Amino acid sequence: MTQFHVLVNCPFGDFVDDTSLSPIDRKYCLSLVNGFEDGHWQTKSFLEFIWDNVKETALSKKEREALADKESSMLDRAVVNLRITDDDITGGEIAEILLYGVMRHHYGALPVVPKIFYKQNKNDFAKGADSVHIVIEKDSSFSLWLGEAKFYRTLDNAHLDKIIKSVHDTLSTEKIKKENTIITNLSDLYEFEEIPKDLRNSIINLLRASSIDGLKKHLHIPILLLHQCNITTKAIEADKVYFNNIVDDYKKKANVYFAKQIEGCKDIFKYDEITFHLILFPVPDKKDIVNKFKSKANAYRS
Repeated sequence: MTQFHVLVNCPFGDFVDDTSLSPIDRKYCLSLVNGFEDGHWQTKSFLEFIWDNVKETALSKKEREALADKESSMLDRAVVNLRITDDDITGGEIAEILLYGVMRHHYGALPVVPKIFYKQNKNDFAKGADSVHIVIEKDSSFSLWLGEAKFYRTLDNAHLDKIIKSVHDTLSTEKIKKENTIITNLSDLYEFEEIPKDLRNSIINLLRASSIDGLKKHLHIPILLLHQCNITTKAIEADKVYFNNIVDDYKKKANVYFAKQIEGCKDIFKYDEITFHLILFPVPDKKDIVNKFKSKANAYRS
């Protein structure tokens, strides 16, 4: 993701304020920022990244492969599956697509459930995580990533409380089992050549197990918070001052977030075995991004 600057990419424990906070293991922070040009945040570049990655979540793997040599047709088909209605839904989809792009380019993940595609085509799948990925680890094991993605005007306590509630719901036994059923019943998991047959069988057996307890150590929860940011609104270039201000602000936000999450999710069985990734991405103006995205989507549909 060379077009974005990575400002923070480390364990939360590297800058935790409250040393009594526990557990802080298996918690990570990632901060990405967009660039500037001629004194302005690069809206066009950001939206190009969104459009370049929309197919990962708005099309099934079979559709992506069938249209592999027809980029324009692939984009046309993907746009049909977007739910361009009100600004909140559109903003949510922008955040979901961004998360799919981050999962693909930063974590090397495979999109085993293209969520926007199934939200459009099977309402049943609309509930649950905002993204579902498999990562093949270096030791030839795997991790299952159930993501949350939100686009907020502010990152105040009320919004942090909402995302923690959403994470808690995603971690419920019922929701995890439902996601497992969806993954194993869809064809996408079976069509990735990157997953060796033996590993695929191991994944399927674990996802179909009667208990999810054994899955917890494989479970990763990426939480992407795309948000309007006063620091970014006032900035005119991606210089050291801007970077330092963002890093200082995000360290504070990460401390607030994880303190709230530890308190809000402490009743989750084997919570300490689950890995969490807080991903923060600032923008100067949510409404402008949503309007430009909707305008292009509607142009594709006309």
